Amino acid sequence: MIHLLKNGGRAGIVLPDGSLTGDGVKQRIRQKLLEDCNLHTIIRLPNSVFQPYATVATNLLFFTKGEPTKEVWYYEHKLPEGQKSYSKTKLIQLKEFDPVIEWWKNRKESEVCWKVDIKTIIERNYDLDIKNPAKKEETHEYTSTELIQMLHNSFEKSNELLNQLKEAVR
Repeated sequence: MIHLLKNGGRAGIVLPDGSLTGDGVKQRIRQKLLEDCNLHTIIRLPNSVFQPYATVATNLLFFTKGEPTKEVWYYEHKLPEGQKSYSKTKLIQLKEFDPVIEWWKNRKESEVCWKVDIKTIIERNYDLDIKNPAKKEETHEYTSTELIQMLHNSFEKSNELLNQLKEAVR
């Protein structure tokens, strides 16, 4: 993609989360993108945007060829209120991008958008999978009793499946 663009040429591409991280060839491609282009925006889309065809989280990357990246803006696109996922019957709608378009014209950090400077990205070995710093990761601490019960249920399920396999082989 970079090779095909002229200096000053702009592009937007869709990439799965797995392309934003990883070593080897992936890392070298991201490094080339960041050094040869201004990767100015990554829009993080919900996991279900391409369901049922793909269940991986995807991203929209926007860049301009000809100057290196100084900072990358991230925007976390949220599902509509009350919706748990997209599907064949509940597709993403163009109007859902209205907040993104408004933000694009006047960028400010908020609970759904943040920026990361190139120094931080280089320190991360060009890893672009940077989570929303405003988003609290939900943690649940289980008691010993709960853990033992969960383990017991797992063993029961495993034994059940093993018995079904034994019956099928006979």
